[in-house]
Parts: sequence; structure tokens; C-alpha cells
Amino acid sequence: MNYVDDAFATGQIRGARRIMVIGCSGGGKSTLAQKLARHFGLTYLSIDRDIRWLPGWVERSKDEQRQRIVERIAADRWIMDGTNPSTFDIRLPRTDIVIWVRMPRLLCLWGALTRWLKHIGRTRPEMAPGCIEKVDWEFLQYIWTFEKKFAPLVTAAIATHGPDVPVLQLKSRHQMRALLDLLGVPA
Repeated sequence: MNYVDDAFATGQIRGARRIMVIGCSGGGKSTLAQKLARHFGLTYLSIDRDIRWLPGWVERSKDEQRQRIVERIAADRWIMDGTNPSTFDIRLPRTDIVIWVRMPRLLCLWGALTRWLKHIGRTRPEMAPGCIEKVDWEFLQYIWTFEKKFAPLVTAAIATHGPDVPVLQLKSRHQMRALLDLLGVPA
């Protein structure tokens, strides 16, 4: 895997036309992706809103999800927020840089819970219409076990489908703010 530092990544991000922002739920990837999209004039794509979910938490078929990704990544300039390593084979070849938001699990749990409280009874903007914000035991378990169960799948998918794509890991809120500062993006 081609891990890069902030200095290298800053230049890559400034010149990027297509960026993937991945990581565990609650870590801040959607917020980061939206800030970068606004600042650099990239189309913001959300896996949850634009690809995976239909109203009422009904999941699209895997074939339809893949087709929707293929259609959207054909565009010249975008930033896509969402992990799902099963689609890295079609996304990574079109990606200039991956930003992996890799926050500690307690911070991700806190982020998911505060997001739920902020949007309780409503749908948040980066979610598909009709998907009321929720937190359940399965979701909390996903966050708690992300690094052990899912991060190795992400690492393997990147190594297989995008070994030369630069990957910037952000492991703290401080690192995320520092990157935004380096890029001149309002926090």
C-alpha cells in the first residue's frame, strides 16, 4: 500500500480530480468530504445516499449499486464518501488519492451517537431520503470491531485494486484539522 504523509498528500489533493474518503462510521469522513468538495469544486457523492440506500433503509441490489457507481465515477471531478471495499475494483482505478479517516473507535462511537442525537427523527443530508437516522446494536458492533474485522479487508482491497494509489491516513481530529489548514479549507 502506498501510504503518504501530509505534505505529499496536500499537493495530491490540490491537484486531484477524483478522491475517495473512506473509514469507519462516525469518524468524520462525510464532513471532511463535503468540506473538500466545496473548497475544490468537486461533486460530492455519498455511498449511503447516492448508491446503497432507498427510502426506509431498503438496500439496493449489489448489481444496481455497482451500476450506479460506474455511472457516477465516469464523471471527471468528484469526491466519494464511503468505504465498502467490495466496490474498490471499480472505484480505485479512477481515484487520484484515498483519504482514510481512521479514528479511534471510541471517537467513532461518540461521532455516531452525537450525529444520531443531532438528527434524531430526521434524515441527515448525506443519507438517502426516508432513512431516518438510527443507532442500533448491530451498528455499534460494526463500529467497535471495524479495525479488527473490516480494516484488513480495506487494506487488502487497496493492495489488490489500487496498489499505486496514494493513501493518506488521518488518525486524529488534530491531523484532520492540520490537513484542512494546509489546504486552506475552513474548519
